[in-house]
Amino acid sequence: MASMMIRKLDESVKKRLRLRAAEKGRSLEAEVRDILSRESLAAPTPRVDVGQAIRRRFESLGGVEIEPFPDEVLSERAARSRRGA
Repeated sequence: MASMMIRKLDESVKKRLRLRAAEKGRSLEAEVRDILSRESLAAPTPRVDVGQAIRRRFESLGGVEIEPFPDEVLSERAARSRRGA
């Protein structure tokens, strides 16, 4: 079995883990081992596309069509930023 050391763990976290372990009648080490084992086997949380979530939230209110910037505006802004203006 592998071993690991966790540095710079906030003392309050360690205290809460120790209390949690005591409630279950086991050592701090056994509690942490159980937490890590369960979490490593858990299905990953699906990533949320924030833009899509916002769109779904407000799509019932209608939408707004925004025209994209013309290429010349974008290239002019890029040229200005290169000059430091």
